[in-house]
This record gives sequence, C-alpha cells and structure tokens, in this order.
Amino acid sequence: MTAVLSREQLVRYSRQLANPHFGETAQHRLSQSRVLVVGAGGLGSATIPALAAMGIGTIGVIDTDVVELSNLHRQLAHGIADIGRSKLDSIAETVARIDPEIEVHRHSVHLDSSNALELFRGYELVLDGSDNFATRYLVNDAAAITGIPLVWGAILGYGGQAGVAWAGHGPTYRDLFPVPPAPGTVLSCAEGGVLPTVCATIGAIMCSETVKILTGIGEPLIGRVTTYDALSGRFREIEYAANEEVNPITELVDYEVFCGVQKDPNTTLTTGAPSDTIDSDELASLLRAGEPLQVIDVREPFERAIVTIEPSELFPLGELGRHLEAIRTDVPVVVYCHHGVRSERALRLLQGAGFTNVRHLVGGIDEYAHVIDPAQARY
Repeated sequence: MTAVLSREQLVRYSRQLANPHFGETAQHRLSQSRVLVVGAGGLGSATIPALAAMGIGTIGVIDTDVVELSNLHRQLAHGIADIGRSKLDSIAETVARIDPEIEVHRHSVHLDSSNALELFRGYELVLDGSDNFATRYLVNDAAAITGIPLVWGAILGYGGQAGVAWAGHGPTYRDLFPVPPAPGTVLSCAEGGVLPTVCATIGAIMCSETVKILTGIGEPLIGRVTTYDALSGRFREIEYAANEEVNPITELVDYEVFCGVQKDPNTTLTTGAPSDTIDSDELASLLRAGEPLQVIDVREPFERAIVTIEPSELFPLGELGRHLEAIRTDVPVVVYCHHGVRSERALRLLQGAGFTNVRHLVGGIDEYAHVIDPAQARY
C-alpha cells in the first residue's frame, strides 16, 4: 500500500519527491527509519543535519565530547554559543531547528565492545564518523554481527574517502583494511589538519549512500570506495572484494589491543615504552626546579603562537632532521606536540639518529595545559 504523506510533508519534501524513482513510498521509508551516527564532530556535523532534512525519522548519536573553539571551522552544526556544551545537546538543537518532528536519541557513552551490540540492535543502519582506527574496526564488526549496513567515511587534510560495508551483501571494512596501521603512523585531524569542505563532501556522500540503502534506489558503494582529493578536485573509485579465506566476524574483541594502542591509565593517547615518555606533572616539576633540560616543540609556528611550554625551542617535525646539530647530548631532551602523536614520531627519529637521552611528552601540550595550567587550554 502506498504511504500517505501529510500536506506539510508533501511541501517539505517536494523537491526530493520529484526525483525519478523516489516518490512517496521512499519518503515514507525514510520517516520510519532508525539511523545511528557515531560521532557528532566533523562528519557527524555534516551528516546529521542532512539526514534530518531528508526526513530520517529517528537519529541516534554517540558522542561524549564538548564543543571547542577549534571545532567550529568544520563542525557547522555547532556555533560560538555552544562552546563548552555537549555536542549531543548542540546537535540535537540543530536538528530541532530543521524539523522538530525528528527524534534524536543521545548516547553519551564511550562506544566499546561492552555496549556496541546492544546499541546497534536498536537501529537499522549505522554511519561511522569516528576519527580513530580502533573505533572503525569496532563499528564494522558490531555492524557485521547485528547484520545492519555500515556507511563509513574518513577525512584528513585535503582528502577523504567513503564506502559501505554490509556483511552478507558484500565485503566489509576488514576486507579493505585487513591490518590496522601502526600506532602513530597516521595523524589525526587535530595533528594533521582538515579542510572543512572535505568534511562536507564526504558527509554528503555518506548521506546519499544512507538514502540509497534505506529506500532501495541506486547502487550503494558496496565493494567500492570513493576517494576525494580537494586539491585536484578529482574523485577516484577503488574496487575490492571479500576475502573468502577469512572467518566470519562472530564476536567483538579488544580493539585497542588489535590496533596496537598501548594506553596510559591517565590518558586516552598512545604512549611509547615507559623509559621513552614523560608526563605533564614530571615535566612541570623539572621546569620549576630549573633542572638542566632541553624542551623541543615539534608543532608548527601557528600552533606555538596559540600556546607553548616555556622555555622551549621550535623545530617543526618536518624540519627536525635538519636541526640535529642543535639537539643537545649533555642534558635530557623532551619533545612535545599537540597530542603526543608527532612527538612520538620525533622521538623515534631522534633515537634512530643516535640520541639516547630523549623522551616525548605523553598527551602533548593539550594534556599539559589541562593538568598544569588550565588557563592555557585553548585549542
């Protein structure tokens, strides 16, 4: 039986309904759909308002972060007035401004192996807008076990990619990336930057895939990945197939262990061996005591202009190899960056060059500012 839309719905979705092979039945399917979005950041901010505008009836959002000033250039669902607020509350208000009839379920939880299956079973499709590999593999596996399609996207710098993983209908994320990259080899958006229009582009692709799957129109990106390069303006497609020799996904594992993430109990960031690291309290204590120490900032100049640890010297990571003669061997050396990713790479570079008395700051200046000087925690 053909679904009957109200007059208001016919007007609201008229430009959507006019598309060939769409119609009222497809629109009704969207209104009855329940979609879960992992993350209310760059990709979540691009997808959630669009899903609401297109008429997805119920949208669940998983996030535990608050809005920060550095989010606003790309997370357009949030504004100045939302700084310090929960991203869930902010984005729920954005959806309400678009269409107050859309239900938004706020899941303020850290997604992990203990809660993923229960959460996913309440929805019929999941969009993954997370920014780390442990979560991406977890979302893929939970979607495979619960049998729901996964629309995923990834962004960094001037590029991004998007695809669909649907166990039983085609290959999954594990078939595309069987082995996660080594910790510290892939920068996060906080470390490597991201062009805001890349978020919008990849987010738009993710929303299109969602609508296609829920309504049955078009050809979903199953077994294919679309990649986008903003610098050239080009799109490229990569095909891949399921690995028939790999056993089906039947249970969730510890994804931080799977991805090789070794965690310090007081931080969520990757650490090296204990002898390679220094925490914020110890560094602050050494600086206050005036201990002989060389502190090296491996961020970019614009980051140093926002906040810095003094005294320190600036040698951006990309230029560090040209400044080896300036690295002292007669005193301990500490390298730091924003979150600890680049400083760990700097540590390995210096160790490879023969320096032995070097450590990197776990959690970077972000952790240092929050622990030692909250007034400096500005980005």
